[in-house]
Formats: sequence, structure tokens, C-alpha cells
Amino acid sequence: MEVKAVTKYVRISPQKVRMLVDAVKGKPVEDALNSLKFMPQKAAGIVEKTMRSAVANADQNMGIDVDELVVRNVIADQGPTLKRFRARARGRGTRILKRTSHITVILAEDLR
Repeated sequence: MEVKAVTKYVRISPQKVRMLVDAVKGKPVEDALNSLKFMPQKAAGIVEKTMRSAVANADQNMGIDVDELVVRNVIADQGPTLKRFRARARGRGTRILKRTSHITVILAEDLR
């Protein structure tokens, strides 16, 4: 049985979130949360919060044993981009793209 949690419109580039995905994919939830806690990246805190939400969904809604959960997948999709501009020399303007992400954490029961 799978459980998921989604965080939308997070103000971080999906490229930065995808760097962390391989570090937690396939691990037991407890190990994944411990490794995310000590990572210095901003994305680690966001993914950790989403993962805790998925664990709470499993416990409350599905009645799954939390100790048996494994991180099946973490997906970082691109959300809408906020477009801003910065004034430059000679009356010009340059675009600034402030990217957003939709982060999905999928947990599954370990069948061992």
C-alpha cells in the first residue's frame, strides 16, 4: 500500500530539490529523516517536512505501521515561475526567474 504527501508552490528551484532525491530514495523512513535532518541544503528541510506529513497520513488515514515504511519515490516537479525584472544600465531591464516546485513524497510498506 502506498501513501503520499504533496507540497505545492515551494519557492525553491526543482533542480536543487532533485539533488537530494537519490540520497533518500529506497531507504527506510527513519533513516531517510535522520539523513535529511543533517543536510545543510534548504531543500532538505522542505523534503523532511513533506516526508513527515506522508508518515502522518499513513498513521492516521491508512492505519499502516510507521516502522515498516520505505521511501518509494520523491518527485520534484516545476511549478509556476514568478517573473521579475532588474534594472540595468542605459535604461534596460533583465529578467529574473523565481522558480517554484511541487514536491511529492511517496512511501510504501516494506514487504520483507
